[in-house]
Amino acid sequence: MPAAENTSTSLPISRELLHKVRLLELRTRLQVRDVFAGRYHSVFKGQGMDFSEVREYSPGDDVRLIDWNVSARMGHPYVKLFREERELTIMLLVDLSASTDFGTQTALKREVAAELTALLALCALTNNDKVGLIIFSDKIEHFVAPKKGRRHILRLIRDVLVFQPQSRGTAIGGAVEYALHALRKRSVFFLISDFGVEDYRKAVRVAAKKHDLIAIELYDPRERHLIPVGTVPLYDPEANITLWFDTSPKQIREMFRKEVSKRAYERETFFKQHSIDRIELPVDKPYFLELVRFFRMRERRR
Repeated sequence: MPAAENTSTSLPISRELLHKVRLLELRTRLQVRDVFAGRYHSVFKGQGMDFSEVREYSPGDDVRLIDWNVSARMGHPYVKLFREERELTIMLLVDLSASTDFGTQTALKREVAAELTALLALCALTNNDKVGLIIFSDKIEHFVAPKKGRRHILRLIRDVLVFQPQSRGTAIGGAVEYALHALRKRSVFFLISDFGVEDYRKAVRVAAKKHDLIAIELYDPRERHLIPVGTVPLYDPEANITLWFDTSPKQIREMFRKEVSKRAYERETFFKQHSIDRIELPVDKPYFLELVRFFRMRERRR
């Protein structure tokens, strides 16, 4: 497994940041309690069934569950009872490359990624699942092994809020490969990114065969449509360069729109071809409605 930065260090936390963590926990906890916890439980089932106990047969019980050895000893039929092996491992792969510091209206992509981390981690806490975290740019910046407990969840929320990546670029494929090496047992991967690069396809295909992988794409509508406001500076945060661009000609804006739409369509096609769930979340409006639609869709499929 490649080495990760800051895998065991405790990130510093100020009183102001602690207050921010508490507020984020409170806001997302209310959403979990009111909307998501039950749906999460029904959508993400355990990996199998464990034998629990036997009881006397009752009319209507499945005869295939009769325990013939116990029935022979007791002189009348007994059936086996099973319980779901409920515990899951959730791994949150969160892109905090420079492009996630973009947002033109209500929130930065990074801020929405932090809220999603909090919400999904609290859903896992409510269902007694383990949760881990990978923060990545074009390298693995921070890794927290999956654990349980409220204190652990608060650490994950804090880490996403406070972490300052060392690199500016993005390498989604490298993050997925790292998660594959870190987690051998089947787990649930939430891959949260703006998918500004195309390096991830091979790693994602492999991960989707071994794990339950859900891709969450964050975007700002201003990234997909140019507004005719004359010549403007377009800053690439990952390359750290600025290009001046004339937005006045309609054909230029149309070319830009078509290229962005083409790439979005190619991403959508790739995920559909490999039966990978994908959620598009605009950062300029409340995201939880799209998450509710996703959970409902998963429930209907089960």
